[in-house]
Amino acid sequence: MATTVPELPVIDSQSPSRTARGTPGGGDSAGLTPGGGELRAVTDRAPEPARTGIWVALAAIAMAFAALTSALLVRQGSGNDWQHILIPRILYLNSAILVLSSLTLEFARKKVASYIRREGVTRSQAMQWLGATLALGLAFVVGQYLAWLQLRSEGLYLATNPNSSFFYVLTAVHAVHVLGGLGGLLRVIYLLGAPVPILRKCTMDSTSYYWHFMGMLWIYLLFVVWLKL
Repeated sequence: MATTVPELPVIDSQSPSRTARGTPGGGDSAGLTPGGGELRAVTDRAPEPARTGIWVALAAIAMAFAALTSALLVRQGSGNDWQHILIPRILYLNSAILVLSSLTLEFARKKVASYIRREGVTRSQAMQWLGATLALGLAFVVGQYLAWLQLRSEGLYLATNPNSSFFYVLTAVHAVHVLGGLGGLLRVIYLLGAPVPILRKCTMDSTSYYWHFMGMLWIYLLFVVWLKL
């Protein structure tokens, strides 16, 4: 009876990362360490569930704000109590801050990618751009709160008239979603700043997509508020 002998695996003796200590059963994973000796656990390809999940979330948020916009239009045409309000000027500054934060986040994403690929970028440089984005996001939320205080000083509260009601609802719901984006940025900073960075590319990309969407959504809301309220 003929006997088939399994072919032995071929090991490249010239590769520094394939050593006897790193082979299965060797009892050590030192052979899996990159040549520089620094572990960077980052995946280059985003898993499909993560990519699908972020787009589903963004679609749900878009539909929610579309529903709020529709409700605003219906309410505006259903009565004679629609009184236009002067929107606080700080909203324009807040818009510039949010747009700038998208730019800093893109710089951060490029720095993170260069750091992972060992292209001369340090982790602290990537962290600085992420920190700048986080600071700008917090400044935007503070600016929104100052806008609410300005309306209150003018005697406009949530229940004063339909215009002020929609203003508070639209801006507050958006601010809550921005806070969610800030939470995502904090998670990215935590994962990148760990002793052994465990930031996944899909996490960085998903956070960026969400943040940029918040910026575009705010520009849309500012136009609606300026035109209809």
